[in-house]
Amino acid sequence: MAVLEILEFPDPRLRTRAEPVEAVDDSTRELIADMFETMYEAPGIGLAATQVNVHRRLLVMDVSEGATQPMVFINPEYEVLDDELGEYDEGCLSVPGFYETVSRPQRIRVTALDREGESFTTELEGLAAICLQHEVDHLDGKLFVDYLSPLKRQRIRKKLEKDQRRRA
Repeated sequence: MAVLEILEFPDPRLRTRAEPVEAVDDSTRELIADMFETMYEAPGIGLAATQVNVHRRLLVMDVSEGATQPMVFINPEYEVLDDELGEYDEGCLSVPGFYETVSRPQRIRVTALDREGESFTTELEGLAAICLQHEVDHLDGKLFVDYLSPLKRQRIRKKLEKDQRRRA
């Protein structure tokens, strides 16, 4: 297993729409293991393949208290079960150090493949539902900052660009 580099906003590769995973094989399972290691090391609760510059429709997440319930979603598709929106302060491993309030549906039904390539359907609510929607946005080339005002988005962009220049 390896810790992968996480792309940071405003990297244009984060805007790439991910392609479906055609086959769940050993290389896919190796990527999943690397993504979990990267996510836990960061630390985070979700990570989409797009964030590690792999443009396939795959995400991992673990919203449990002790990081004991890893979940894998390959080619995820979801439907909203309840139109009631919940407001959460979202953060993102690709937008480090920033948390902003975003409104999203709180109950969804997800259909995906697991790490063995088996199809499953599950209902998620609360933080798990929010996290999955956030990660699917990544697979579609969208970031949580896209939900913010242009002024806030620009402020975050300038700060991160400054931080990236300083590290270079």
